[in-house]
Amino acid sequence: MAALQLLVNGVALGAAYALVALGFVLVLNATSAVNFAQGDLVMAGGLLAVALAPLIPLPGIALLPVVLALMAALGLLLALAAYLPLRRRPPVSVFISTIAIGIILQNGAAILFGPEPRAAPPLFGDNTLYLGGLAVPEQSLAIVAVAALLIGAQQWVFARTQLGRRLRATAQDPEMARACGVPVTAMILVTFAIGAACAGAAGLLLANRYFVTPTAGGDLILKAYIAVTIGGWGSVPGAVVGALLIALFEVGVSSVLSYPVALGALYLTLLAILVLRPQGLFGEAVRRRG
Repeated sequence: MAALQLLVNGVALGAAYALVALGFVLVLNATSAVNFAQGDLVMAGGLLAVALAPLIPLPGIALLPVVLALMAALGLLLALAAYLPLRRRPPVSVFISTIAIGIILQNGAAILFGPEPRAAPPLFGDNTLYLGGLAVPEQSLAIVAVAALLIGAQQWVFARTQLGRRLRATAQDPEMARACGVPVTAMILVTFAIGAACAGAAGLLLANRYFVTPTAGGDLILKAYIAVTIGGWGSVPGAVVGALLIALFEVGVSSVLSYPVALGALYLTLLAILVLRPQGLFGEAVRRRG
């Protein structure tokens, strides 16, 4: 029973991590730039849910559409401020600009909310369900269900709609997409909005059980980066699988040893993957030129 309990907790945590990694890899594919503010966008989404809770005294699921909309708007602002003015500069310019945006978000959150941990309302309730003798927090099941619904909706949009085809064309070859009449700049803005909305949703999902602080984003961006590396750089399914593996590894090792040991072991595992299979689980091997 204990192992099943850990599995449920790991899958719930991994589902939230998957949203973070998904938003990270979507922006990466569309721009070839790493958005180092992605973790701080998760923090912003969690604190936004905390701020909305007194104004809208309803379960977290009712706050979700508002958080998604406001975080998408924040993603547009991020693109306009940190990416578009620098898109033709060296990639390091965008890296630094997104780091700067993350620092601004951290300091703004510290001023508005203070350094203490905050909790957002649960998605549906704080009850515990008993399934065949297994005690499962209702929030864990809700996190998995909501994350799966959001990831499935995103995949449906990308696979079945005209907008999705334009977004995929922009990610695959921006110059060819522009030649075919695709508004590439607009698609990049939409990608940033979707990435920020995914981060905000993850923040709302995590902020109830794991709390949220202004500095929480640093750890989350590392988890997203590791998930993308494990899954395969640029692979959307790989990012989701990588996030689930990270969470299961983290929960399992933490239960036996401790959280710091789990983090250390996770980074050692990342180094091993970079050496033994640098293309990740779903990536394609790249041959070196002689």
